[in-house]
Order: sequence, then C-alpha cells, then structure tokens
Amino acid sequence: MSNLIEAHLELSPRNHGYLRDLDTMGGIMLAEAQPIALTGRDTWLATIMAKDTLPPSPIRLETRQPADPVLPAAIRRLVGRPLADVAWKTVLPGLKECHLGGTDGEASLLWIRAGRAMPSHSHSGLEATLVLKGGFKDVSGHYERGDIAVADETVDHKPVADDDEDCICFVVSEGHVKLTGPIGRIFSRLSGRG
Repeated sequence: MSNLIEAHLELSPRNHGYLRDLDTMGGIMLAEAQPIALTGRDTWLATIMAKDTLPPSPIRLETRQPADPVLPAAIRRLVGRPLADVAWKTVLPGLKECHLGGTDGEASLLWIRAGRAMPSHSHSGLEATLVLKGGFKDVSGHYERGDIAVADETVDHKPVADDDEDCICFVVSEGHVKLTGPIGRIFSRLSGRG
C-alpha cells in the first residue's frame, strides 16, 4: 500500500499540499500531547550503551531503474523492470496480470484491453487500485492516470476499460475477489461452492 500511495503522489502533484497539511496537523497534535513516562528507560539505555561496537550497516547499492513512461518510480522499484519487460499471465481474454506479492497486502499489475469489461465481483477485504495508463469506469465513477479507486466487501462492481486505450493498473488487496455475475455463478457451481 505504501508503494501505491507514493506512486499516486508522484502522478498527482496536486495532492502534495494536502499531504503537507496532514503532516503539519500531526505535528501540532504531537506538540500538544501530554508526555507519557517510559517504563524501563534506564535499563534500555544501559543495554544500548554497554555494547562495545554497533554491527556494521549492510551496504546497499542503489541500482538505478530505467525510466519508464507508465510506471512511477515506487512501482518500478517493486516490479524491478520496465513495463515492456513485465511477464504477464493471461487470466481471461483481454485481462492479464503480473503478481508482485507484497508485505502489506497482495500487489499486482493488471492489464485490461481497451473496451473490455472485467467480470462482476466484490471483495473479501479492502482493494485499492491506482490507474497507471488509460482509464476505467465502474459503479463508483470514472478513473484515469493517477486516480485511486477503493473497494471493499460492500462494493459489487464490473470495471470497464475506456474504449480508446488499454488500461494498466497497480492493485493492492487485503482479501480475495469474489465473482458475483454469471461467470461467478458458473464458477461456483463448477467448484462446488454454489
């Protein structure tokens, strides 16, 4: 999720002021908060000071990622290659995915062919989608490059890519997709869930 937010801010500089305002408000709240006594402070300090030497910091060589007109830097770092070299897996006709894993949610890149509709679905947890290229619409609105769409178990939608361009998105989800339309009913019957 942190990569999604960082990428959104890279693509949507109009939100930098909002973030700066939130940081300022948090600083004011912290400055006005009453101090809380730390328990065991002296023991912790003694333990830290008793160490003769600190372990060496690992050396990290920053590898410069090639520029990419679609992938913001935060997502390029996660993907590790330019968009042209992404290994897509076909999920359905007109829908490809590149699963990226993740530590604070499952992350994927999705490619949806122009004009193609995804199957109707809902979610078992939170899903945040950042549009990287093209756009799509669903029951909650229209989303273009830099926009974030958020869905959860209360949202049943059928995203449709814009007609004029393929849509590429970065998706972070905490749960799994639940197919709800005709395809979902067929899948449920075939898998013994319906």
